[in-house]
Amino acid sequence: MKKTLVLALAAGFTAQTFAAGDVLILAAEGTYPPFSEIKDGKMTGFDIDIGLALCAEMKRECRFEQIDWEGLIPALKTNKIDAIVASMNDTPERRESVAFTDPYYTNPGLFVRAKGSSIEPTPEGVKGKNVGVLRASIFDNYVTDKFPEANILRYTGQEEANLDAVAGRVDLLFADKVVMEEGFLQRDEGKDFEAVGPEENDKKYFGEGISIAVRKEDGKLREDLNAALKAIRANGEYKKVNDKYFKYDVSGGTAK
Repeated sequence: MKKTLVLALAAGFTAQTFAAGDVLILAAEGTYPPFSEIKDGKMTGFDIDIGLALCAEMKRECRFEQIDWEGLIPALKTNKIDAIVASMNDTPERRESVAFTDPYYTNPGLFVRAKGSSIEPTPEGVKGKNVGVLRASIFDNYVTDKFPEANILRYTGQEEANLDAVAGRVDLLFADKVVMEEGFLQRDEGKDFEAVGPEENDKKYFGEGISIAVRKEDGKLREDLNAALKAIRANGEYKKVNDKYFKYDVSGGTAK
C-alpha cells in the first residue's frame, strides 16, 4: 500500500520551529496529475503544495506518504496517517467513516474519448464498451449506477487508466475535469483524445466539494485545518499554489 515517503517541508515554504514528535502525516495517491504525481522520486502537485501551505500556516511539521487510493481511508482509520490531502470528494457515504474539512476546491467529472470515436456517455452509447475509472472512486460509483451494461475497467491509479486508453484498451475515460484536461488532454499522451458530453456534478456522487479527510475524533485538527485554509486564502498563499498549476481559479469559492 505505501510506496514512498516524502518530507513535506520543501521548496517555497518557510520552515518553522516545531515541537519534538509533533509530526503531521499527510497522504496522497501520487498518480493523479496535476494534483499529485511522482517526479524525480518525489511527490509533487497541487494537493501536495496545498498541504505544505496549510502545515506552514499551522506551524506544524509534516510529511507526505504515497498510498494507493483504496488504502487511503483504511490508513487514516488505523492511525497510520493523520489526514488525506488527495482530491477526495466529501460525500455522505464517506462521512460514515471519516470527517471532512471545508472544501479546498471544487471540480466536476468529465468524460474523454479518442478523437474520431462516436462513443457517447449514455447507457446506450457505452453498452458493451470499456469504461475506465479509478477504483472505489465517485467516478466508479457513478458509472456503475448509470451505465449497468458497460464493461467497467477499474484502476488503482488514473495514469494506468490513461495509458490503457492510449493503447486502445479503454473506450471512454471518466475522471475529475482538471485531471482529464491538465493531466491528460493537454499533455502529449492525450493529444489524440477529446472531452465528450456534459460535465457531471451530481451531488449524490460528487458531494459538497473536495476536502481534506481526518478521523472523526480529530475535531481539533479539523478546526485547525479549516482555520489554516481560511488564512492561506486571505494571505495569498492559496492563489500562489493555484496559479502555479492552473490558469483559472479552481477554488469555486466554497471554502469557509
